[in-house]
Order: sequence, then C-alpha cells, then structure tokens
Amino acid sequence: MFSHIFVGSNDLARAKSFYDALFASFGGPEGKLDEVKHRVAYFHKGAAYIIAQPLNGEPASVANGGTIGFGLASAEEVDAWHAAGVAAGGTSIEDAPGLRAAAGLYLAYLRDPDGNKLCALYRPS
Repeated sequence: MFSHIFVGSNDLARAKSFYDALFASFGGPEGKLDEVKHRVAYFHKGAAYIIAQPLNGEPASVANGGTIGFGLASAEEVDAWHAAGVAAGGTSIEDAPGLRAAAGLYLAYLRDPDGNKLCALYRPS
C-alpha cells in the first residue's frame, strides 16, 4: 500500500549513521546521500525510506502520535533491529522487544536520534 515514507532530520550525518545500522540489521542497503537535495534515501523491497532536512528551512520535528513500522521476517530480525538502533544512538521505548499476547505480534520500539517513533514488527505464523 505504501510507496515511501519521508521524515525530517536536523542532522543528516547522524541520521544516516543511525539508519545505516538499522537497515544493515535486516539485510537492507546503506543509505544514498544526496548532498544537493539534503536527503538520505533507503530503497528496499520496492519501498523507499527518506530522511531529509525540511525544504522550508524550519527545524525538523516529529509527528505527535505517529509511528513508522518496519515489517521484518523473524523475531530474531526484530531483536537485531532493536539492538542495532540502540547501539547507533536510538532510544528504546515502551516494553522490551517481545511477543505482545493481546496482538499476537512480536514488536520492538525505538526513537531515532531526531525523535521519530519507529516500530519493528514480526507476525508469527
């Protein structure tokens, strides 16, 4: 359903370092830096995740109530994603990575260095 997600950053070098680690944790690519457009793009399995400095010149800010979800292939990938994100400067939030009985999903949550809320999700069979 989604083709791409675009989030803002006030420090592209820091964001690239964080997201390079996050994407590497599940076999994704390193980000492609566009120094002219001031953005970093990740392309994986037909979708794009783009981090950019806001075009209007104002500081980047996070969505209140917003969450960006990454669908992963296993609980081990979710755990690796979470560990890579924390090691790269993200902040673990909510409960520890694990199975949420009510939802039947294996989840982990982070905030990236700019404060964007991220979730890794695995749907066990």
